[in-house]
Amino acid sequence: MTETTELGPEDGKLITLARASRARNAAPEGAAVRDETGRTYVATTVELRSLRLSALQAAVAAAVSSEASALEAAVVVTDAEELTEDDRAVADDLKTQVTVVAAPDGAPKSIVQR
Repeated sequence: MTETTELGPEDGKLITLARASRARNAAPEGAAVRDETGRTYVATTVELRSLRLSALQAAVAAAVSSEASALEAAVVVTDAEELTEDDRAVADDLKTQVTVVAAPDGAPKSIVQR
């Protein structure tokens, strides 16, 4: 995997969607993913007594339940500096080509291309 500073316009839209979802739900994280056909899925952190999912896990679950088999891009808006091990694993499961971690203001902290 390669670290880069380049972010395409479609990936920028994912940051906007993830930020809006995070703000709307007052959630710790927001995520947006784009599948291999260009469909977009957005989610926030899920914290129930019986279920806990990161925003990326929730977005990937939505994509997979809609028959996505790969992701072109995944964005997580978070205060954290990097993805958790579990989030990296779920991105790897779907062969995610571009993974972005962005600050709450939308500034990319890291952009990794596969």
